[in-house]
Amino acid sequence: MQLSLHADYACRTLIYLAIEPRASIPQISKAYGISNNHLVKVVHRLGQAGYVKTTRGKGGGIELARPADEICVADVIREMEPSFDMVECFDRATNTCRILPGCGLKHALQEATKAFLSTLEKYSLSDVIKDEKYIRRALLGAAFSSLRKTAAIPST
Repeated sequence: MQLSLHADYACRTLIYLAIEPRASIPQISKAYGISNNHLVKVVHRLGQAGYVKTTRGKGGGIELARPADEICVADVIREMEPSFDMVECFDRATNTCRILPGCGLKHALQEATKAFLSTLEKYSLSDVIKDEKYIRRALLGAAFSSLRKTAAIPST
Protein backbone atom coordinates (compact mmCIF):
# COMPACT_ATOMS: atom_id res chain seq x y z
CA MET A 1 0.00 0.00 0.00
CA GLN A 2 1.24 3.46 -0.82
CA LEU A 3 -0.33 6.68 0.40
CA SER A 4 -1.09 9.44 -2.06
CA LEU A 5 1.19 12.48 -2.07
CA HIS A 6 -1.77 14.44 -0.74
CA ALA A 7 -1.96 12.28 2.41
CA ASP A 8 1.83 12.20 2.75
CA TYR A 9 2.12 15.99 2.51
CA ALA A 10 -0.74 16.40 4.97
CA CYS A 11 1.11 14.30 7.55
CA ARG A 12 4.36 16.16 6.91
CA THR A 13 2.62 19.52 7.24
CA LEU A 14 1.10 18.51 10.58
CA ILE A 15 4.47 17.23 11.81
CA TYR A 16 6.06 20.56 10.86
CA LEU A 17 3.35 22.48 12.71
CA ALA A 18 3.73 20.25 15.76
CA ILE A 19 7.33 21.38 16.14
CA GLU A 20 6.90 24.92 14.82
CA PRO A 21 3.63 26.37 16.14
CA ARG A 22 3.14 28.90 13.33
CA ALA A 23 4.48 28.65 9.81
CA SER A 24 3.77 29.64 6.23
CA ILE A 25 3.27 27.48 3.19
CA PRO A 26 6.57 28.66 1.67
CA GLN A 27 8.44 27.73 4.88
CA ILE A 28 6.95 24.22 4.93
CA SER A 29 7.44 23.79 1.19
CA LYS A 30 11.10 24.79 1.46
CA ALA A 31 11.75 22.59 4.49
CA TYR A 32 10.50 19.47 2.69
CA GLY A 33 11.43 20.43 -0.87
CA ILE A 34 7.88 19.98 -2.08
CA SER A 35 5.64 21.96 -4.43
CA ASN A 36 4.21 25.18 -3.03
CA ASN A 37 1.12 24.81 -5.24
CA HIS A 38 0.42 21.27 -4.09
CA LEU A 39 0.91 22.30 -0.46
CA VAL A 40 -1.69 25.09 -0.84
CA LYS A 41 -4.29 22.44 -1.73
CA VAL A 42 -3.20 20.20 1.13
CA VAL A 43 -3.37 23.00 3.69
CA HIS A 44 -6.77 24.06 2.39
CA ARG A 45 -8.07 20.52 2.86
CA LEU A 46 -6.48 20.25 6.32
CA GLY A 47 -8.28 23.48 7.22
CA GLN A 48 -11.62 22.17 5.95
CA ALA A 49 -11.11 19.02 8.02
CA GLY A 50 -10.37 21.05 11.15
CA TYR A 51 -6.72 20.08 11.60
CA VAL A 52 -5.23 23.51 10.93
CA LYS A 53 -6.33 27.09 11.08
CA THR A 54 -4.98 29.81 8.87
CA THR A 55 -4.61 33.50 9.44
CA ARG A 56 -4.00 35.94 6.61
CA GLY A 57 -1.91 39.06 6.68
CA LYS A 58 1.05 40.24 8.70
CA GLY A 59 1.71 37.89 11.59
CA GLY A 60 -0.50 35.31 9.97
CA GLY A 61 0.27 31.77 9.00
CA ILE A 62 -0.81 28.21 9.58
CA GLU A 63 -1.10 26.51 12.95
CA LEU A 64 -2.60 23.38 14.42
CA ALA A 65 -6.28 23.79 15.22
CA ARG A 66 -5.95 21.51 18.25
CA PRO A 67 -3.14 20.00 20.31
CA ALA A 68 -0.93 17.40 18.62
CA ASP A 69 -1.94 14.72 21.11
CA GLU A 70 -5.56 15.12 19.99
CA ILE A 71 -4.82 14.52 16.30
CA CYS A 72 -5.10 10.83 15.41
CA VAL A 73 -2.88 9.76 12.51
CA ALA A 74 -5.51 7.29 11.25
CA ASP A 75 -8.12 10.05 11.09
CA VAL A 76 -5.79 12.26 9.06
CA ILE A 77 -5.07 9.43 6.62
CA ARG A 78 -8.77 8.58 6.28
CA GLU A 79 -9.59 12.22 5.61
CA MET A 80 -6.78 12.89 3.15
CA GLU A 81 -6.55 9.62 1.24
CA PRO A 82 -8.89 9.73 -1.76
CA SER A 83 -9.57 6.01 -1.71
CA PHE A 84 -8.47 2.75 -0.20
CA ASP A 85 -9.44 0.87 -3.35
CA MET A 86 -6.23 -1.11 -3.65
CA VAL A 87 -7.42 -3.24 -6.57
CA GLU A 88 -10.06 -2.88 -9.26
CA CYS A 89 -12.62 -5.15 -7.60
CA PHE A 90 -12.99 -2.76 -4.63
CA ASP A 91 -15.00 -0.40 -6.85
CA ARG A 92 -18.23 -2.03 -8.05
CA ALA A 93 -18.78 0.67 -10.66
CA THR A 94 -15.51 0.02 -12.52
CA ASN A 95 -14.86 -3.62 -11.66
CA THR A 96 -14.34 -5.91 -14.63
CA CYS A 97 -12.62 -8.77 -12.79
CA ARG A 98 -14.05 -12.09 -13.92
CA ILE A 99 -12.92 -14.14 -10.94
CA LEU A 100 -14.32 -11.96 -8.14
CA PRO A 101 -16.99 -14.32 -6.86
CA GLY A 102 -14.45 -17.10 -6.33
CA CYS A 103 -11.44 -14.99 -5.33
CA GLY A 104 -10.40 -14.26 -1.75
CA LEU A 105 -7.94 -11.48 -2.58
CA LYS A 106 -10.48 -8.69 -2.09
CA HIS A 107 -11.34 -9.92 1.40
CA ALA A 108 -7.66 -10.32 2.33
CA LEU A 109 -6.82 -6.80 1.15
CA GLN A 110 -9.83 -5.32 2.96
CA GLU A 111 -8.69 -7.04 6.14
CA ALA A 112 -5.15 -5.73 5.65
CA THR A 113 -6.46 -2.18 5.15
CA LYS A 114 -8.49 -2.41 8.36
CA ALA A 115 -5.40 -3.65 10.23
CA PHE A 116 -3.32 -0.81 8.75
CA LEU A 117 -5.79 1.83 9.92
CA SER A 118 -6.27 0.08 13.26
CA THR A 119 -2.54 0.33 13.90
CA LEU A 120 -2.50 4.02 12.98
CA GLU A 121 -5.37 4.64 15.41
CA LYS A 122 -2.90 3.98 18.23
CA TYR A 123 -0.81 7.02 17.24
CA SER A 124 -1.39 10.70 17.71
CA LEU A 125 0.58 13.45 16.01
CA SER A 126 2.59 13.92 19.21
CA ASP A 127 3.57 10.22 19.10
CA VAL A 128 5.12 10.53 15.65
CA ILE A 129 7.37 13.43 16.60
CA LYS A 130 9.24 11.22 19.03
CA ASP A 131 12.60 12.87 18.44
CA GLU A 132 11.47 16.47 18.25
CA LYS A 133 15.00 17.90 18.42
CA TYR A 134 16.11 15.85 15.43
CA ILE A 135 13.02 16.77 13.40
CA ARG A 136 13.44 20.42 14.30
CA ARG A 137 17.08 20.42 13.15
CA ALA A 138 16.26 18.52 9.96
CA LEU A 139 13.41 20.83 8.98
CA LEU A 140 14.52 24.18 10.28
CA GLY A 141 18.29 23.81 9.81
CA ALA A 142 20.01 27.15 10.17
CA ALA A 143 16.84 28.73 11.52
CA PHE A 144 16.96 26.24 14.41
CA SER A 145 20.59 27.12 15.16
CA SER A 146 19.80 30.82 15.48
CA LEU A 147 16.65 30.02 17.47
CA ARG A 148 18.72 27.92 19.88
CA LYS A 149 21.09 30.84 20.51
CA THR A 150 18.31 33.34 21.17
CA ALA A 151 16.00 31.05 23.13
CA ALA A 152 18.70 29.16 25.03
CA ILE A 153 17.54 25.82 23.66
CA PRO A 154 20.14 23.24 24.64
CA SER A 155 22.07 21.65 21.80
CA THR A 156 22.39 17.89 21.46
